[in-house]
Amino acid sequence: MNHLPHLIQDLALILIVAGITTLLFKRLKQPVVLGYILAGLLVSPNFKLFPTVTDIENVRAWADIGVIFLLFTLGLEFSFKKLMHVGGTSSITALIEVSAMLGIGFTLGKLLGWPLMDCIFLGGIMSIASTTIILRSFDEMGLKGRKFAELVFGVLIIEDLVAVVLMVLLSTIAVSREFAGTQMLTSILTLAFFLILWFIAGIFFIPSFLSRAQKHLNNETLLVLSIGMCLGMVMLSSQAGFSPALGAFVMGSILAETTQAERIEHIVQPVKDLFGAVFFVSVGMLIDPKVLIDYSGPILIITLTLIVGKVLHVIAGALIAGQPLKRAIHAGMSMGQIGEFSFIIATLGVTLGVTSSFLYPIAVAVSAVTTFSTPYLIKLAGPTYEVVDKLLPVKWRKALDRYSTGAQSITTASDWRKVIQATLVIIIVFSLVIIGIIFLFVNYVLWWVADYVKSDVWVHIITAILCLAAMSPFLWALVLRKVAPESTALLWSNRRYRAPLLFLRLVRAGISIVYISLFMLSFFPVIVAITGAIVLVSFAAIFSKRIHRFYIRLENRFMFNFYHRELQEAKASLRELAPWDAHIARITFPAGAVCTGNTLEEMQIRERFGVNIAMIKRGELHTIPAPGRYERLYPGDKLFVIGTDEQLEAFKKYIEPENGQSLVAQETREVVLKKLVLNESSVLLGQTIRNSGIREKTNGLIVGIERDGKRILNPESNTMFEDGDKVWIVGDSQLINELIGTK
Repeated sequence: MNHLPHLIQDLALILIVAGITTLLFKRLKQPVVLGYILAGLLVSPNFKLFPTVTDIENVRAWADIGVIFLLFTLGLEFSFKKLMHVGGTSSITALIEVSAMLGIGFTLGKLLGWPLMDCIFLGGIMSIASTTIILRSFDEMGLKGRKFAELVFGVLIIEDLVAVVLMVLLSTIAVSREFAGTQMLTSILTLAFFLILWFIAGIFFIPSFLSRAQKHLNNETLLVLSIGMCLGMVMLSSQAGFSPALGAFVMGSILAETTQAERIEHIVQPVKDLFGAVFFVSVGMLIDPKVLIDYSGPILIITLTLIVGKVLHVIAGALIAGQPLKRAIHAGMSMGQIGEFSFIIATLGVTLGVTSSFLYPIAVAVSAVTTFSTPYLIKLAGPTYEVVDKLLPVKWRKALDRYSTGAQSITTASDWRKVIQATLVIIIVFSLVIIGIIFLFVNYVLWWVADYVKSDVWVHIITAILCLAAMSPFLWALVLRKVAPESTALLWSNRRYRAPLLFLRLVRAGISIVYISLFMLSFFPVIVAITGAIVLVSFAAIFSKRIHRFYIRLENRFMFNFYHRELQEAKASLRELAPWDAHIARITFPAGAVCTGNTLEEMQIRERFGVNIAMIKRGELHTIPAPGRYERLYPGDKLFVIGTDEQLEAFKKYIEPENGQSLVAQETREVVLKKLVLNESSVLLGQTIRNSGIREKTNGLIVGIERDGKRILNPESNTMFEDGDKVWIVGDSQLINELIGTK
């Protein structure tokens, strides 16, 4: 008689019990994650009333795969562009809350008399809120479009990134068993180098590869390819000394920038659900009911401390960042829980063998309790605000209102400060990459080449050539990449700023020469290195134009890949507009234009060129949606213009400065063109464009209406909406989405 492998028997048991418990939890309208954990407890050796899993090690291997897929899908939802758009408010709030909870967790562990590593990991476990639980709660309660929800989403994005960094730091601490400052700094710099390198290489190659192979990518092929790339990055991450989960997260975030992101997320979802279920079941298998009973006191203390600490520090962070009291309280009451990242951090402690056996089940128990309490806390946010508002002294309320209003109306930094800040960012980022590449080639590639080339001289020459090829784009960018172009142009028009601007360029050039010298000294004797450095600098000066053209092609390819997804989405919308051959472009109003300071009425832009200015962005914070005819244009204004290629070209020539400097229109992601289809239930029916308030609600304007197969371009403000109208709106992407979501 054939014997069935234990793994298949165990999986059958796990999935059957997990299926039953999740059905039960769905019936009770509770998170299915808790059902998986309960299933793990029921099939574990700690619970004797049910059949138990026999081959726990194999199940743990499947659980490790589950962690990889969880982090991979989190990366797909993460996107670096989302991180770029996270405002200062969310960043400040997240950093204050995470820092505070790390300290509170560590202190609480010490007060409970726990070992050092347990205290450190408890801080990490308590610092990260649950994205899954919060999103589910907001969905069920219809809160996604609220202002405080935007703040919470921004905080969650920062927390995801912090969690990844925490995993690396905790691994470093676990190995060394001490707070080694130098080692910690080295780990952080190494992580930053690999993240930047992987991201740049991934964005440069992967979107291009997927675009060229698109016609051959059916669901099966794309599934195999995306999982293969995920596991490949997992291997690279492991080889670099990081956790496999980090590699999965990085590859997910890279694929999130491609045009195939939604499709990959869709086809990977069943695989993630399967392995994720096994992971959460394995979490439940590690729970010992006796431990929960013995540690019921610490569980209660940690749960209460977590809820109170997270809520208060999110509120404090939001208030410090300038948010109104009501919004801060709603955000704080939404984040009083821990979830999937906390499980992963707890799993890391078990895997490394550095935490006590009781910490893991305590983390799971705290997560379960706080998951149940989250919806109730969110519902209590309104009453809590009313109570606090009544109890606060009038002077305090007025002070908070003044602070909030002042913080939100702070003007942007001066142009000179922008240039300085951008220069420092470029120097730090590219320096990190260049030094990292030199270190990588000297310590690893050199010995790899030595395995194939016997001559020591040729080993160094070949490795140096490869290293130079890898670092040359970053060296060139360090010297010549444009820094805050609009601010630089405005400063250059003022003669007194030209010398400081040239000095900054010389500083960047000097730093690059230092790196060239460091590179040469890493491979050759001093005399040869000095000679080689002089030759390289001379070569770069002689062939600077050709090298710069090559660099521009590389940068354009990277930026095209980075924004390809948004461009494709915009083109898909514009196809529906045919034969309206119009699109949105962003044009920076130049210094020296003859029409500087004129009003839109004086310029007669729509009458003369047929274009519409949908929005003017003046600085970083001042936005003028759907500008009126008396609005004036000034140097540095970013104009979001809609028109055909010919119309836009004519408009650009009109505003060109007298020196003939050409203008380049850039596709924008900030202002979009979207379609709203009206039906009989729409509140817009019977209203005119003016009375509907669409301009105020979307920070935009209506550029067209399609009615009974006919299209009305630039409809008058007294045009009335009718059933079946297809309304084309140009405006803020997020506000339009909110408008569409409310109809």
